Amino acid sequence: MGNRLSKIYTRTGDEGDTGLGDGSRIAKDSLRVHAMGTVDELNAIIGILLTESLPADITPHLTRIQHDLFDLGGELCIPGHSMVKPERVDALEKTLDTLNETLSPLKEFILPGGSRAAAYCHLARTVCRRAEREVVELARTEQVTPIARSYLNRLSDLLFVLSRYLNKEQGVNDVLWQNDSR
Repeated sequence: MGNRLSKIYTRTGDEGDTGLGDGSRIAKDSLRVHAMGTVDELNAIIGILLTESLPADITPHLTRIQHDLFDLGGELCIPGHSMVKPERVDALEKTLDTLNETLSPLKEFILPGGSRAAAYCHLARTVCRRAEREVVELARTEQVTPIARSYLNRLSDLLFVLSRYLNKEQGVNDVLWQNDSR
């Protein structure tokens, strides 16, 4: 990081715009800023998830995901810039497959819940889906790398499987959806 922030407030955004990494300024309610904010929110929720007692094999994956999300935020902050590598999508898929192999086949829809860690993971999954929708919308009008979309899509899948894995590891059943019309 070349320039360290010595002063946190700058007052430059008081009129409703913000600076991007390339030096340009855009409205704080722009699609790009929404996408950046939602990726940041997702990163914060994963930080909350990491405060839980987790299986030892999961913490390094979530920590790496936090770094990936910070990179993705940086990528979104500099239009046309690429930071998230395709190998990171491959890594998510590998982790997803490894965790999913340990789970019983899914025969019912599940509701968010079970253990607290799984519930946080479901919350992260829903915010990840929102981030993906916002990045897709942004990509319709502005430059966004295809990897950004792929990464978020795969991450939401991983978070779903991880929620099931966390419930299994804590001996808690997934919460099954009950269709009242049966």
